[in-house]
Amino acid sequence: MIKLLSKELRLAMHPTSLIFLGLSALILVPNYPYLVTFFYTGLGVFFTCLSGRENHDIAYSVALPVRKSDVVKARFIFVAAIELVQAAIVVPFALLRARMPLPGNQVGMDANVAFFGFALLSLGIFNAVFFGIYYKDVRKVGKAFGAASAWVFAYITAVEAACHVVPLFRDRLDRPDPEELGLKLAALALGALAYVALTVAAYFRARRDFERQDL
Repeated sequence: MIKLLSKELRLAMHPTSLIFLGLSALILVPNYPYLVTFFYTGLGVFFTCLSGRENHDIAYSVALPVRKSDVVKARFIFVAAIELVQAAIVVPFALLRARMPLPGNQVGMDANVAFFGFALLSLGIFNAVFFGIYYKDVRKVGKAFGAASAWVFAYITAVEAACHVVPLFRDRLDRPDPEELGLKLAALALGALAYVALTVAAYFRARRDFERQDL
């Protein structure tokens, strides 16, 4: 598994995955839909899988003396690592944003504790939809990304709109820290649990679908 992960980092990972980590600084932009920041990580995953299709990465991987399930596991570990690294990078930018003399985000949710729960959930949705389609046929990368993008942006739109019309979001969750900290921590915990559940479920489904493919 260590060698497969090394292959993911050295050979499979598209350079844009690292570039998009730098877009975590978008949290500092006034009146920006901050959840979109995490979408770029999914875009990097798409480029990685697309590049892998063109470079025959899957054919190379399954030709190695490893199980097909290990090929899927290595990709999921790589993707989860990139996603969690981005979440970690966003934290200092969110703290800096809170100290800047700027008004609250007029577009939607501020970058507070609860925001990270909703961000993790968006990543879980992406993983569930993208890999749920991708590993049925690894040639159809665009189809998987199109469906995942539609689901993620529908979710982002719903969350940002809720910050304007739903009292729970508008009056309690979309508040500067440390206001309503207990409720925000609950939202963070639920988002993290949902991310883990969706990603793990996507892994088992992807492993099953990939095993059925005749490569």
